[in-house]
Amino acid sequence: MYIPPHNGPPSEEDVSRLLLATRAGDLVTVGDDGLTVSMIPFLYDPSLGRRGSLLGHLARPNGQWRGADGHEALVLVHGPDGYVSPAWYAVKREHGRVVPTWNYVLVAVHGTIRVHDDPEWTRDVVERLTRAHEDGRAAPWAVSDAPEPYIAGQLRAIVGIDVEIDRVEAKWKLSQNRSAEDVAGVIAGLDAGSDDDRALGEAMTRVEERRSDRAR
Repeated sequence: MYIPPHNGPPSEEDVSRLLLATRAGDLVTVGDDGLTVSMIPFLYDPSLGRRGSLLGHLARPNGQWRGADGHEALVLVHGPDGYVSPAWYAVKREHGRVVPTWNYVLVAVHGTIRVHDDPEWTRDVVERLTRAHEDGRAAPWAVSDAPEPYIAGQLRAIVGIDVEIDRVEAKWKLSQNRSAEDVAGVIAGLDAGSDDDRALGEAMTRVEERRSDRAR
């Protein structure tokens, strides 16, 4: 991944927080037919392996898992992203030499994929995923709420996978190359937009606060 020096992650803790908070990502593998991608639910477990693992599952009819065991995999984990209008830059009023861009947070997890065609292993992952998503609901649903024969049938229809992390590339492209005035204008513009825009603005605010702290 192309990562200019000013677009690195604020800290390793920020990368870990994003992986812990995200519940799905794009799994990319290479097989006999070339590149294959699936969006999968996953959990980041930092206690597994040298750098942690991403745990998830694929539908059994999805041929991506066949022949994948032990091979290289890439999981793309997306943070907030969105369009940045040049109208928001303070310097537009000075000289007009500005163009649009796209701000985003992206983590590329490289690792080795392991296939677990094992209902017990997969059930544990499904239960953990379910608890993560249901946590905080007034009446959280649990796997045990469904009839056991039904759950057993559903587990036979999926295959567990984990991606043992070898290395992580992370990019926080959040206008770090712009002046504080330009960044403030972008944040104000995003704050007036959608929920996704505001999430991007919040990520920019955190990065700008850290930049201001370092400048003091």
